[in-house]
This record gives sequence, C-alpha cells and structure tokens, in this order.
Amino acid sequence: MDFFAQQDQARRNTRLLLVLFSFAVLLLILLTNGFITAFLWLQGEYNLYSGGSGLSGYLAQFSWERFLTVAFIVVSVVGLVSMVNWLQLASGGKAVAESMGGRQILAGSGDFFEQRCHNIVQELALAANMPVPALYLLPDERGINAFAAGTKTTDAVVAVTRGAVRQLTREEMQGVIGHEFSHILNGDMRLGIRLAALLKGITFIGDVGHILLRAGSYRRGFNARRSESSAALPLLGLGFLFIGSIGAFAAGFIKAAISRQKEYLADASAVQFTRSSSGIADALKVIGGFIPGSLVHTARANEMGHIFFGEVTHHIWNPFATHPPLEKRIHRLDGNWDGNFIARREVHLKETPETAGDIEAGIGREAVVLTALASMAVRGDIDLQGDADFSADASEGTVTTEERKSARFNDLVTAAQDPLGAEALVIALLLVRDRQLREEALNLVAEQGANGLKDQVLELAPLVEQLAAGERFPIVACAIPALKTMSTPQYRQFKSTLLSLIRLDKQTDIFEWCLFQLVRHYLDGEFLRVKTERPRYSHLAKVRGPLRLVLSVLAHQGDGDSAIAFQAAQTELGMEELSLMPLAECSISEFSRAVHTLAECYPLLKPRILKAMALAATDDGVVSAQDRELVEADAAVMTCPVTPDIDYGPTENDSGSRETTVG
Repeated sequence: MDFFAQQDQARRNTRLLLVLFSFAVLLLILLTNGFITAFLWLQGEYNLYSGGSGLSGYLAQFSWERFLTVAFIVVSVVGLVSMVNWLQLASGGKAVAESMGGRQILAGSGDFFEQRCHNIVQELALAANMPVPALYLLPDERGINAFAAGTKTTDAVVAVTRGAVRQLTREEMQGVIGHEFSHILNGDMRLGIRLAALLKGITFIGDVGHILLRAGSYRRGFNARRSESSAALPLLGLGFLFIGSIGAFAAGFIKAAISRQKEYLADASAVQFTRSSSGIADALKVIGGFIPGSLVHTARANEMGHIFFGEVTHHIWNPFATHPPLEKRIHRLDGNWDGNFIARREVHLKETPETAGDIEAGIGREAVVLTALASMAVRGDIDLQGDADFSADASEGTVTTEERKSARFNDLVTAAQDPLGAEALVIALLLVRDRQLREEALNLVAEQGANGLKDQVLELAPLVEQLAAGERFPIVACAIPALKTMSTPQYRQFKSTLLSLIRLDKQTDIFEWCLFQLVRHYLDGEFLRVKTERPRYSHLAKVRGPLRLVLSVLAHQGDGDSAIAFQAAQTELGMEELSLMPLAECSISEFSRAVHTLAECYPLLKPRILKAMALAATDDGVVSAQDRELVEADAAVMTCPVTPDIDYGPTENDSGSRETTVG
C-alpha cells in the first residue's frame, strides 16, 4: 500500500469535498428562498385572498434583494456552524474521543482486555515506526467498533468500543487496530474531521426546524388562543425540517462519495500491517454474527459515522452508507468464505479470561518487546543472532541473545509507561553520551527536574547505555503516551531541562537535535498552541536550497566519502545542479530550519526526499542503524512516518552483513 499516494489522494478528496459542499450550500440557498417565498405567498400581503393566486402570485413574492439576503444568511450560518465544529474537532483526536464519552486506557490497566488492547496499539505503532497514539475506550457501547481521530499523527488517538475489546480475540483486534492505523497514515483522519465539520453546517438548518417545531408545540400548550404567528411557527419549522432533510440527503451522498472506497483500502492496509488477512476478516465475520453488530449509540455517532470501523446504524437499505457491505469487505479479504458469520457469546463486564493461553496472549509487555526487536531485526538495525557480547549456548543453561535483549527492553518499556520514568528515559539517553559532564548534568537534573527524577535517571542509565543505534528511538516512541499525561507546567519544565542538558557542553550534535525534535514534534501539539504545517511546495525545485543543506549535513555525518554519498542523493532526485556544501557552512540551526521547510512539501515528494536523505547518510552505499535513526528523526519532523513504502536499499546490521530491507 502506497501511503504517500493515499495521502495525496486524501488531499485531492478535500478539494472534491469542498466542491460538493459548495453545491450542497447552493441547493440549500435555492430551497430556502423557495420556501420563504412560498411562506410569504400564503401569509403575506399578496395571499390567496387578495388576487395573488397561482404562479403569478408566487412569483410576485420573489425578490432579488431577499434572495441575496437569504443567501448571505444561509452561507453565514453554515460557515459559522462549520467553523465552530472544526475548531472543536481540530483540537486533536482527544477532543473527538472525549466528546463521544471515551476515557483513556493507560498502561498497567487492571483490566485484562484493556491491557491487551493497549499492548496491541504499542506493537503496531512500533512496527509502523510511528508515535504510539493514545488509546480510548467507549465503555457504554456493546457494539464492535473503533475509530481513529486527529488532524496529524502527533495528536492521533485510537478509540475502541467495549464490545470490540471484549468480543474480539487478540488476532482480530490486531486487524481492527491495523485498519485504524492505516487511516492515520493515509491522511484520512484530517479529511474525516473536515467532513464532519462541513456536513454539520449543512444539516444545521434541519436542527433549526426541530427547534421551531418544539417551540410551536410549547406555545400551543400555554396559549389556548393561537395567534397567526404561533400557527405559522410549526409551518416554518416543517419547512426548515424539509430543507434540513435535503441537506442530510446531500451530506449522506458526500460521505458515501468520499468515505466508502477508503474502507477497502484500510482493510488492505491492515493486512499489510499484521501480515495476516484472517484477523480483520474474522473481526468482520464476528460483527455480522453478533446481535449488537457494530451499532454505536453515543450522541455524535451518526454525525461521525464515517470515521468508524463499521456502520454505526443499521439500515435495511441505505444507498448512501459510509461503509461497504460486510459481505463485500469479507470476500475481498477471504476469497474462500462460505458466507457464514461467526456467532460468539457476549463477554460481560465481570468476566475474565480463563485459559492460560488467553492470559499469555494478553497480559505483559512481551509481545510489545518482541515486536520491537523483530521490527528492528528485519530492518537490519540489530542482529539478534550475531551479537558477540550476548551470544550463548542454550544447552549450558545460559541466557540467549533474544532473552537478554528482551529482558532489557522489557525493563525499559516498563519504565516508559510511567510519566517520571519516561522523563528519566529520555534524559538518560542524553547523559550516557557524555561521561565527562555526567556529574554536572545530574546536578542540573536534580535542580530543575521533578522530585525523584535524578534517582530514576541513575537507575535507568545502565540499561540505556547498552542500547545500540537503532534501538534508542523505538524506546522513545514507547515513552510518548506517558509523557502526554504530564501537565502543561510539567512539560514546559521537562522541555527546559532537556534544552539545558543539550547546551551544557556548548554545542549540539546531530543525535541531540534528533532526540529533542522527536520530543518537541510529538508533544508540543499536546500542550502548546502550534501552527499546523500545510503543503506549499509541489516541485523539488522550490526547495532546492533546503535540500542542498540537509543532504550536505547528512553526507558529512558518515565515515565514507561525503562527495560520493551526496552525488548518490543528487541522482535519486534528478537535481544535478546541487553541490555539496562545506561542513563549516552547515550549522544545526540552519539544518533544523531546512528540515521544517521540507515538511511543507506535498506528500508525493516526501518519499523521494527521504530516499535521497538515506543515500546521503550512507557509508560506502550501506545504511547503518545510526543513519536510519537520523533519517527517521527527520521523517518525524516532516510529519512523514517511515512506512514499508520507503526502500532504504542495502542495510548493515550489527554483524556487518548487508542485505536489502524495507523500511
């Protein structure tokens, strides 16, 4: 699945959405004017009893001045309602999840099912090389459903219903979560938020009709002698209700036109993430055989139905359904399906798993750790079999390489689940790099950091010291959800401490820049008001200067011939006019500004830029784990998750062997 092409398609669909939205607003203007003209024809000065009957009487009530006034009012109301909804929903996925009654599932949850789901989200995030999104639960929903919400990967959340958490097996839940991850990477989340905000503006006139009908009913109850105005109120309400139904019809058409095909793509992406089609296919079969199905009752479910995994309402026939029929989705995933759904007994709140297999599959962080190790091993960042320091003979009762690395990761992942431990983990990554300033740095942590932070850093430092290049940033990704639970003052203090530690030696190296940018990029949006980056550059020629600087810095980082590495990047981009800048002219501050400029390129340009970055960072044509770490940090700043779409070419693992891998 080409996620960058899908991101570009999401951008194009935004244009389609605006065109369809404009037509819908125009239709509402025409209908509203037609209804008001008819209302005045019956109630006004030129009514049926004053000789204004027929079409001529109706047309006599038409006025271009009134038409433009009504058009202005409709556009203003629709625009205002859409803008208010956009401001509410665009604040991040957290606001969307909480508006539907969601509560966050934190690490270490005492509930078996919640902890299993939390582990799955971590596993897939590590496998996809993206920050771990926050996980929310809709505790009152029996139906099996889920959704991803947010405007970018850094503020994304995944929400699941109680029915999904309790009814699905681990493999089925992996398929559902993988489906939602694809919406995050494809850029569908932001499109879904825009869709919800704009369509709320279209259907708002129908809401006004409901209000007028209820107001008319209220007045009749308290006024036995109905005036003409009170009699007209229900008629006006019915008219607006009818116009609103047309708006809802148009909204349904727009949802179906934009959302339906996305579900097929997300299903296919889930197979790519999980390496199995049976998980998501079986999840769909369970929905078909489960009495509550995928039904969601929360107040905003229908409005936000297009972002869910399955249909939130049941219809005998719905030509404008936002999701394809279950049968079609299943047949695309399982060509041998016999047409029978999976019937499963409902698991109630107080029930817990009974088998040891269930407990082993759901509790603990071993699956998360092994997924991280396997992902890095496949990419060539680490070599589980060839580590001389950890190699051992299992027959002699010694610990194997996998067990040693898994135990180390398990301890670090455990620490990363706690906010203080997550802070200490990030700080320890800085401290272990400079032994000469360690004592001074620890004193600074004790002065500026939270109580107990210094002790936690000292405890984690020996474990962090054993991490090799390629193992460090996955651990940081595990710490992001815990860091997001800090208060704003705590985050400001944490960020200030990081900057003080980086500036302690009066110079900033590339690793320190990468680490700080990862933390800032993933967390600033959670605590601070940040400007959303929008695509501005559609051609590489428009970012020639930033490209030259970034590629030059990366080329000078390697131990090989920087000129040869730079030339390879040039060839990849087809920009022979670029020249390698001298190292003295490449500052970290200018490098940072250049990377942020490249973040404003259009989605389809970013994989080419990342491939060129990888080539520039190589040593003799081989991508080391440290090189990958640097490129992936740049990718995060560019809001461009490193996915299987990017081929880094030859990769050198810890044993020195070279192999072609997929990032």
